[in-house]
Amino acid sequence: MRITKASLVSPGANEGYGACAVALSLFVFAYSTRFGQVSILFYYGLWLPLVLVDYRVVLGNYARYLWIIAFTIFACLTVFWSAAPSVTMRTGIQYLSHVVCALIAMRTIDIRTLTRGMIAGVSIVLVYSLLFGIYHYDPLDGTYSFVGAFASKNQLGFYASLGIYFALVAVFTLGERGLWMGAAGAAGALSAYSLFASQSATSVLTTAAVVGLSLGTRAILALRPASRKVLFLAAAVFGSVAAVAMVYAGGVDLILGAFGKDSTLTGRTYLWQQGIEAAKAAPIVGLGYQAYWVQGFSEAERLWEEFYITARAGFHFHNTFIEAAVETGLIGLALITMVLVAAVFGQLKRVLSEDRDPEAMVLFGVAMLLLIRAFVEVDVLNPYHVGSFLLYFTAGKLTIARRRPAAVWPWQPQAQPLHYRSGLSQ
Repeated sequence: MRITKASLVSPGANEGYGACAVALSLFVFAYSTRFGQVSILFYYGLWLPLVLVDYRVVLGNYARYLWIIAFTIFACLTVFWSAAPSVTMRTGIQYLSHVVCALIAMRTIDIRTLTRGMIAGVSIVLVYSLLFGIYHYDPLDGTYSFVGAFASKNQLGFYASLGIYFALVAVFTLGERGLWMGAAGAAGALSAYSLFASQSATSVLTTAAVVGLSLGTRAILALRPASRKVLFLAAAVFGSVAAVAMVYAGGVDLILGAFGKDSTLTGRTYLWQQGIEAAKAAPIVGLGYQAYWVQGFSEAERLWEEFYITARAGFHFHNTFIEAAVETGLIGLALITMVLVAAVFGQLKRVLSEDRDPEAMVLFGVAMLLLIRAFVEVDVLNPYHVGSFLLYFTAGKLTIARRRPAAVWPWQPQAQPLHYRSGLSQ
């Protein structure tokens, strides 16, 4: 049987392979610590061999990606002054190769394929967690929570958040019908249950915020492009004022209290203060990528002991910006912030400027979810993590020239699948 190139590397024509590759990648991201190096090699096998199929289409012009991979390159360069050079070299290479896989995925699959793959992948991940998961006792707040097959309830909550978001956009933005509409509904219900079981305040609040933002954005799209920017700016100003008023009125403590949290965010504020102090040791270039949380280092050992991390691994400062400042200094902080902000505002510009761009709508929500979580979690700085994969996928899509998509919206009669001119020759 002959397999055509288009069925592997052409966006829109490779839905079968692309959706399976995304789904299996998510399973590897979730449980690579359980299945070891074999699962990582399997992940590479899904994406890297596509270069041999058609390297021009799959790789494109990497000069366009310099601003995207600048942080990754700098993270690898920190090996020259790292406090743990062997750790930095290994994880730096892993992160770089992971980013390359994300950019290959960005070049070869469209937004519908990504969404279907995310729905299938999240469903597999959550079913596995429900079947083989455990409850974990948190000594900081004295509660038990379901962590699934993860080491943290926040990671279970993150996958549940992604499941809810992609289930919604599949139906209401991409107009899925039939089998995939049913799959989206099942994935959404499974994700909602998992989110409730995890009791992750971070994931619940960020999910609510992004879903609300997506619904608001969809309402704004009813206007002509010229009017959207004015309305969005007015809504942003009003939202900012309301948020400040809520903080001063004690609304934050009220919300946290509903989840059994206090104003310290279960020790996060103390951890942030410790991270800021650690960043002062090498403020410009940092201590080295992944070179802080190393067994045998006194400060890492102290914090592991204070936060009851008996495994002495898999911990961080619960803030992407502080973590980046500690490991890569102000230079690395500026570079990763640039990617995050560019992903958000680049996709937002497309949403507000173009008539109908479902890809921009979906990826804007993804970018906002990652940006909001960046203040309380570390999702985009590690290799083999769904957060970093989605960040570089979202940012990379900005480098591909867009043609106006021939989209028929789901509320119109006889909705048809969306087709795009990918612009892969760019």
